[in-house]
Parts: sequence; structure tokens; C-alpha cells
Amino acid sequence: MKNIFIASFDMEVGGVERSLVSMLDNFDYSNHSVDLFLHSHNGAFLDLLPKEATLLEEVSEYKTVRQSIKSLISKATYKIALARFFAKMQTFFYKNKEKDYIQSQLIWRNCLPFFPKINKEYDVAISYLWPHNFVAEKVTAQCKIAWIHTDYSAIFTDKELDLEIWKKFDHIISISEDCSNAFINKYPSLQNKIVMIENITAPTFVKNMSYKELTKTVFSPKYFNILSVGRLCFPKAFDKAIEVLHLLHQEGYTNIKWYVVGYGPDESALKELISKYQLEDKFILLGKKNNPYPYMKGCDLYLQPSRYEGKSVTVTEAKILAKPVIVTNYPTAPSQITHGLDGLICDSSIEKISECIINTYKNSTLREQLSDFCRVQDYANRDELNKLYTIMENQNEQRIK
Repeated sequence: MKNIFIASFDMEVGGVERSLVSMLDNFDYSNHSVDLFLHSHNGAFLDLLPKEATLLEEVSEYKTVRQSIKSLISKATYKIALARFFAKMQTFFYKNKEKDYIQSQLIWRNCLPFFPKINKEYDVAISYLWPHNFVAEKVTAQCKIAWIHTDYSAIFTDKELDLEIWKKFDHIISISEDCSNAFINKYPSLQNKIVMIENITAPTFVKNMSYKELTKTVFSPKYFNILSVGRLCFPKAFDKAIEVLHLLHQEGYTNIKWYVVGYGPDESALKELISKYQLEDKFILLGKKNNPYPYMKGCDLYLQPSRYEGKSVTVTEAKILAKPVIVTNYPTAPSQITHGLDGLICDSSIEKISECIINTYKNSTLREQLSDFCRVQDYANRDELNKLYTIMENQNEQRIK
């Protein structure tokens, strides 16, 4: 029986969290004892965690990386507050416009000395969510594995800080081939550590949850209803989606509505943009939903307008529900959609997205063909976990030698 440690931040509604639940649901507990460490015991998906995995007690220090400096001072956690302040100041020395990832790196580097270690020793420790400093430095294990969920060609990180952490892991799991290639292009010295394991999908769960009734009717048959699901943040490009809908209405397609399930830091800015274009009753932010699947099932078209993705969980879930899907041509899109077969990939400009929507809206036969193809596919892939078991066994054999 191998002792496995898995770490992530929380179980709020999101693609990484859904993929973690699916992986834990399909884990081989007959040969593995799994301890799950969450920095924060928050989130609607907490109730979905399988009882076979032991949820370890929360350690308050680890929650602080996502709390405001002001709140830390109010709680008299002065050392961590000061470390956070220095991280914020250090960020100003970077020239990149997008500094969120770099600030996260600096926060973890500065704060980690004030965080406690995990006392137990494990056979395998898995860091499921970047930054991976915690498992790299505070967990003792014979084998350490880090997961990557995003397209590294599209994000700005401090490469030297990252490499200091990556080198402490034996293996790095990528969720798609394109994701792997983007990572290797950025960190060529780590090529031998990369292993591809797709996100574990749960078709039965998704379908069963999609049959749950909504508390009120959302989609009107009088309209062509587009749905997107995701965090309200820059990478998901919902600001661009609002611009697209504005253009569609200018061209006379006023019977198209766009709904978004999700929440996040850009909510206020998106509401201002919606108001600017007077789309309050046409571009609708539905907020956080514990169960997005009835909305997926009910929409006419699922659209992922993202600037970049690793491998979108929601796109796979939309295909499981046999919805016609459009994604923009972010670098990893071809790893998930075969254009014209199980979805459409369009240029990411506002004009091209609008054009693709119009063509799909007018062509009901195309929509049916996309749906029909997805309807007969088997999206179950629990066998992907065999790759993880193999890694762990091989590591054990190497250690014995």
C-alpha cells in the first residue's frame, strides 16, 4: 500500500478542481492510501470529494497567500503580512504587464519560511496546482510529482524562480500534448521529466448532474442561447465576448443571448462593459453555480472565447453533453477540438468569432452534425491513471536499485 499526498488550494468551482474530483473518484484505493491537503477548506466541490481520500486538517498559515495584506495585519500575522508586502514591491521591478503569476511566485518564496512542514513522510507527493513551492519544500516524499494545467507560452513567470522549484520534482504531468510542447519550449532542460496524463473525465456524473432541474427557467426558445463557463478573469476573455455580442446586435442578430456561469476578479469591469453597450438583458452573468451542467444541457451553443487554456475541462464536458462547441484558436485548442468534427475552432478576433457564431446559428445541420458526432463518443478515460501508477512503481524500483 503506497502512501500518497496530494495538495491543491481549495475546492471552489473551477476546471482544476473538477479534474481533481474526477481523478480522486477514479483512484485505485485498494493499492493506495491518499491524503488530500487543501490550503483552504472552502468551495462547493468539497462535498464531492470521495470518502476514500482522507482530507487532512486545514493549516491556517497556508490560507494567507490569497488573503489581503490588510486582513493579515488585522489578525496580527505581521511576519507574513510583511513578506506579502515585499512580494508586492518586488513585482514592480518586472517589466511585464501581466504580473499576477510573478507575484504569486514571489508570495510563495517570501512566505514559505513562515509556514510549517508536513510531519508525515510519504511514498509519493503530488502538487496539483501551481505554484508548487509547498510540496517542493515542505513535504517529505520519496517521489514528487507536479501537475501543469495551463499553456506556458501564454503566461509570464520568472523562469529562474520556477526552475528552482521544478528541479525538486521527479516528474511533471502535462494534460495535453500542446501543453507539453509549450512547457518544453520554455523549459527545455525539463523535457525528460514531462509525462502526459489527460484530465480524468466523468461522463456519467456530468450527464446525471445535467438532468437536475433549475430553480427557474433560464433559456427562452425565442432566443439563440450561447453559454460559457469559467472564471471571470483575463485569460477567459469574457470582455471580448461582450464585444462580440455587441457586434452581433449591431449586425441585426438581436435574438442572440450570451450567458456566463462563473465568478472572479473581473466581474465589476465586465458589468461596466455590459452597461456601456446596453446589453444588460442580453449578456447575462449567472454567477457561481455549483452545478453548471443543466445550463450546458439547455444552451444552443457552447463557446470558449479564452485567450489561452491548458485543456479546458468545460469544453470536454460540453462535448459529453453533445453540444455544438466553438473555441478560439488559442495554442492548445487543436489538442481538444478537431475542427468540423467535434467542434469549431475560430480566429480569436472579435470579427471572426462573430462570423463563426453567425455561420453556426444559421446552419442547424452543422450544429446537429457536431452534436451527433459527440453523442456517440466514449469520453471515459480512467485508464489514464495507469500512467500515474506506472510512474510511481518505476520510481519505487529505481529507489530499490
